[in-house]
Amino acid sequence: MSDSSTPPAGSPQTPNPHSHSGQTSPSPAQQPKADRSSIIAVTALPVLVVIAGVLGFLTPDTFTPLAPTITWSLGVVMFFMGLTLTLPDFARIAKKPWIAALGVVTQFIAMPLLGLLVVTLFNLPAEIAVGVILVGCAPGGTASNVVTYLAKGDTALSVSITTLSTLLAPVLTPLLTLWLAGSYMDVPFWSMFVSICQTVLVPVIVGVLVRVVASKLVDAISPVLPWLASVAIAYIVAIVVAGSADSIASAGLLVLLAVITHNVLGLGIGYGVAAACRLDTPTRRALSFEVGLQNSGLASTLATTYFSPLAALPGAVFSVWHNVSGALLASLFARRPYSKPPREQLAQDARAQESVR
Repeated sequence: MSDSSTPPAGSPQTPNPHSHSGQTSPSPAQQPKADRSSIIAVTALPVLVVIAGVLGFLTPDTFTPLAPTITWSLGVVMFFMGLTLTLPDFARIAKKPWIAALGVVTQFIAMPLLGLLVVTLFNLPAEIAVGVILVGCAPGGTASNVVTYLAKGDTALSVSITTLSTLLAPVLTPLLTLWLAGSYMDVPFWSMFVSICQTVLVPVIVGVLVRVVASKLVDAISPVLPWLASVAIAYIVAIVVAGSADSIASAGLLVLLAVITHNVLGLGIGYGVAAACRLDTPTRRALSFEVGLQNSGLASTLATTYFSPLAALPGAVFSVWHNVSGALLASLFARRPYSKPPREQLAQDARAQESVR
């Protein structure tokens, strides 16, 4: 579920996602197949990541030499995310600008500050502290879109917030990291800015462009994309764990507790902020996942590149845990029915009457 998340390739989004951009919609047979593939891939991702982590821990000499390929692997994952986005996804931001802005602002305020809180509460060593804060400063994980769908939340809003936070990440992620983690280690702002542009922004834009010019081809291969992304994420985790294998035995439990606390608080604050603003239940569920699920693959990559293997450990652990917590919370939400707002129900009744006539 975040990116350490599988992109929602062919993910179940709102109806008719391609109809306004000159792109063809997947056939009725293609879309359910793509939906099932995304759901299964997201469900299987924690298993793949755990296996990859165990392999990295047990055979570090196999994966450590592959560290230079992490950046390219993340670029591939973000390219897959770009392939899942359509022009209407960007148009949706304009339709609910204040709600999308609320989600992005909450994420980029709550998760970094929660990271700092967790670091202080657990009195974490400097390198691990930087890793936790860096996870908090990352944009939203793309698998939040899939778990939002599974939770019967507002998937279109989820896609909009993920897209917007990803586009803002080149500036906000290094800026927030510099502010909150600068007292622990030197934070190379400009280097991180360029790196995020190269590994996140450019691949996403290229993916969107490919989708525009070759939508039929993308629709045809969309069932495979979540699996390719899952493998790429597991590959990144194996390398990150291998690089910090010597530290896991002594710090692994502490990092796990810190990550669980960070993630659970983020999920709760996302839902709580939406509830405080009197937003409907689907929106509350979407904001919960958007705030709580981070692009921890990006955090691990940046930590490995600019700090140390130990700083990358929180991102790797977050990659496993938030997939588990996201799946569990989505299952819980899906089992809790909710009433539609009166206005929405009236509109639906009116459409039903019109169709009868």
